[in-house]
Amino acid sequence: MKITVIGAGAVGSAVVYDLLQRMDVTQVQVCDIRSAALHELKQRFPSPRLRTFQVDARKPHILEPIVKGSECMVSCVEPHLNPLLARLALEVGSHFCDLGGNEAIVQEELAMHEEAAEKGLWIVPNCGLAPGLVNILCVHAIEQFEKVTSMHIRVGTLPLELNPPFNFRLAFSAEKLLEDYTSPVLMIQDGKVQTTEPLTGLETIHFPSPFHELEAFFTAGGLSTLPYDLEGRIDYLDYKTIRYPGHAHQMQFVIALGLAEKRHIDVRTHLTYRDVLIRKMKQKLGGEFEDAVLLRLLVNGYREGREQALVYELIDYYDRETGIAAIKRCIGFPTAIVAYIIASQYVPGGGAAPPEKIIPRDLFFELLREHDLHIEVLWIEGHQDIRQVLTTGAS
Repeated sequence: MKITVIGAGAVGSAVVYDLLQRMDVTQVQVCDIRSAALHELKQRFPSPRLRTFQVDARKPHILEPIVKGSECMVSCVEPHLNPLLARLALEVGSHFCDLGGNEAIVQEELAMHEEAAEKGLWIVPNCGLAPGLVNILCVHAIEQFEKVTSMHIRVGTLPLELNPPFNFRLAFSAEKLLEDYTSPVLMIQDGKVQTTEPLTGLETIHFPSPFHELEAFFTAGGLSTLPYDLEGRIDYLDYKTIRYPGHAHQMQFVIALGLAEKRHIDVRTHLTYRDVLIRKMKQKLGGEFEDAVLLRLLVNGYREGREQALVYELIDYYDRETGIAAIKRCIGFPTAIVAYIIASQYVPGGGAAPPEKIIPRDLFFELLREHDLHIEVLWIEGHQDIRQVLTTGAS
C-alpha cells in the first residue's frame, strides 16, 4: 500500500519512521515545500520505499497527481490546511487523517461525513496525543465501567535538563501553545459541558524520579469533541497540562501584561504583541532537546457493583537510538497507526469521525506497544483523588 505524508517536520518525520517499519507499506511519500527538510529525512531514514516531493501543501492542483493512488493521506502541517487536504483526499479516493487540535477546523472536516460515507472513505481528525491517544484511552476506560462518575486527564511534555528560570522548552509551535493558554477550556461539570479559564485550577501532581513534584493546570485544545460526546454520560471531566512547578504563574504574568494579545503594537508595524512574544519564545525556548511525555488518566466509577478507580499511565522518554523526541513519538506514532489501520481496511464503511469512534482499540494498542509505548493499568478500590493517587513508584 502507498501512504502519503504531508509535512516533513518534527511530527511528520515520526510518522514516516513508523510507516517504514511496516513492510506491507510498499511506498511512503512525503511532500514538503522545504528541500532541506526532505533531504534531512532521506538522510535519517534511507529506504528505497521512501520518496520525497518538494511541493507546497497550499496548492492542491500540484499535489493531486502525487497523492493519487495513495490508500491514505496524513496531514502533519498547519491545522488550517486540513480541510483543504481532506477535500483533496476525497477527490482522489484516499482516506485522510491529521493531528487535529483546532475545534473549528475539526468541525469543518466532520461536516464532510456524508460525502465521505458515500465514497467509502474515512476522514479522521485528532489522531495525535491530545487529542488522539488520550481520547481513545478515555472511551476505552468508560467501557470498563457500568457507570463513570468522574474522569481526570493529565498530560505534559517536560525537558529532561532544566533550564532556569523557565524550566520549559517548546515541544511544538509557540502559536499553538499560546492558543491553548488563552482560549476557553472545555470540561464537564454536573453532566454538562462548561468552560473555565486557562492557567487556573493549579494542583500538585507526583510522578516517579526524576520528576517527583510537578504542577498541572487547565489548558484548552486537548480534548476537542470528547466533552460533547460524553455530555450526559459522565458527571465530571477535566483536562490539565503537566509542567515543572512555577510555569503557570510565569505564563499568567506574561499574558496579564498583554504580551499574548493579537493587537498591533502601533500603526507603523503589522506586528502584534503576540507576534513578538512568539518570536522571543522560539529564540529562547526552541531547538532540539531531550524530553519526556507524562500521561495519567484517572477514572472513578462503579464496576461489578463496587466503587472502583482505574488509572492509565504512560511515561515515555527521548529515544537516543533513533533521535526521536518523546513528544514526537507520542504524537507521530498514534497518528501513523491510525493511518495504517485505515489504509489496511480494518475499518469498514466510511465517513468523518475522530479515532476514538472507529479505530479497533485492541489493534491500536497492540501496534502502539511495538514502539515500547506501554500503557500501565492499575485498578484501585474506592474513589480516588487525582492529586493523591500514586502509580509506577511515584513519591
